[in-house]
Amino acid sequence: MKIVLFVVLALVLISFQYYSKKKQQTEVQNKISFYDLKTNTLQGDAFDFSTLKGKKVLIVNTASKCGLTPQYEGLQELYEKYKNKNFVILGFPSNDFLFQEPGNSTEIASFCKLNYGVSFPMMEKIKVKGRNKHVVYQFLTEKKNNGIKDSKVKWNFQKYLINEQGVLEKVISPKTKPNAEEIINWIEK
Repeated sequence: MKIVLFVVLALVLISFQYYSKKKQQTEVQNKISFYDLKTNTLQGDAFDFSTLKGKKVLIVNTASKCGLTPQYEGLQELYEKYKNKNFVILGFPSNDFLFQEPGNSTEIASFCKLNYGVSFPMMEKIKVKGRNKHVVYQFLTEKKNNGIKDSKVKWNFQKYLINEQGVLEKVISPKTKPNAEEIINWIEK
């Protein structure tokens, strides 16, 4: 009887290990790589995230009719200061919060350039939450994709910091200004 029990326990343990390893392999295969992501710019051109390899990236959802819209100025200053030091900002206009980004691509581009001199890459208007959330924000907000943590986009101008290896390192509050010490220290380290 002891031998039968031992054999049954051994088979259960082997089966558990096999299925656990299979599950881990499937999760790794299903995980989205930051460098596999693609989107379009405000001008409709394809933008491939593989071009960002080796750079630190700040991704921010933006809106032109928000109390935090003046952050565009700080973002532009940050971009100007560090753009030649393997750093880039990607702006993603979104109308997900109180309809604060109602414009089309042409209107958004004109607003950003005219009012804040924005020269960092601005992407097409997307959904950053909900069922139709863009694949970039699926990566940023879902641990099953980024391998680090789940998060929710709380408001316009929430910032995501991606390191040179394409790994999500920090999620920064919308109210935190672009020139905040924690952002500057992250870029400079």
